[in-house]
Amino acid sequence: MFSKLLILCLVKYIISTLSILLIFIIKAQGFSIAFGSCLHQEKELGLLLSAKRQNPNAFIFLGDNVYADSNDSMKINAAYQSLACNANFQALKASVPIFATWDDHDYGMDDAGKYYPLKAASKRIFTSFFIPVKQQSKINSHAGIYQSYCFRFRGRKIQLILLDTRTFRSDLRRINKDIKDDYYPYDRLYVPTNQIDSSILGDEQWTWLEEALSVKSALTIIASSTQFATEYNGYEAWANFPKEQERLINLIESNKKEHVVLISGDVHYGELSAECNAPYPLYDLTSSGISESWGFAAPNAHREEGPVMENNYGQIRFMPWKRKISFEIYTEKGLRFQRLVDLKSLEFK
Repeated sequence: MFSKLLILCLVKYIISTLSILLIFIIKAQGFSIAFGSCLHQEKELGLLLSAKRQNPNAFIFLGDNVYADSNDSMKINAAYQSLACNANFQALKASVPIFATWDDHDYGMDDAGKYYPLKAASKRIFTSFFIPVKQQSKINSHAGIYQSYCFRFRGRKIQLILLDTRTFRSDLRRINKDIKDDYYPYDRLYVPTNQIDSSILGDEQWTWLEEALSVKSALTIIASSTQFATEYNGYEAWANFPKEQERLINLIESNKKEHVVLISGDVHYGELSAECNAPYPLYDLTSSGISESWGFAAPNAHREEGPVMENNYGQIRFMPWKRKISFEIYTEKGLRFQRLVDLKSLEFK
């Protein structure tokens, strides 16, 4: 009897020690945020389990979180309810804090912007699905779904800014189909616009963003559903609104905001881009899609890693004791690329 009790105590001690060791190992890997985009609610979504095993501090759904593509709010809601029933989504949600913004297919329609007629109903569905009840009053106090959160890690503040690139976005400027360019091995859809009143974020969100960027933090992650740092490629991206790109860069500079990085989705492949026409390189880690894929990657002179054409998710790991950030893309086979960046390179000269 005594020996059984001794063995039981020993087993409990070993389990307790291993648990403490596991926690230590996880913390030693740094603060991490995993993210992904472009997941069809009717598919298996096995990559969500892979992301769960990474034990991230949070997971961000970056848009196209369902494929609704409808002018019927009941169909949009049905798409979300289908995602809610997905076992892999349930497993991730049960173990990792979840945050989200939207892109076009979950907002309502392909490439839709501020004139989408069901944007108010779509916001109610999104909020009910992703936003905890206690936080819904805050997001319901303004138009759109932009949000900001802060995390603490080893005494440092990590800021997460979730942009809304749909509710306020002006119409895109369609390209003349007769215009051809051998640089693009496909038919482009849009060209950049420099109209003064054209916007991605809208005045209200820009005012909010200016205030958000005044917050002191050791690291700021700006989440945009569409790519910020890619070069113009004829598809949806911030490059279609160069004045908006410039405005964000100027806002970072005027606030003397260091250690800013971006994450994005939308394009159905993974890559790391860098906008170098800024006080320091603005890295944009793109992860897309969790279940959706594309036949080719658009030209991108700003690309520094990738493209990864297989289904993927991304991760940003913050290691303040090393003064480094790790940009990572994973597929079902594991890590596909990693770029370590020194925090000093994300500071004003």
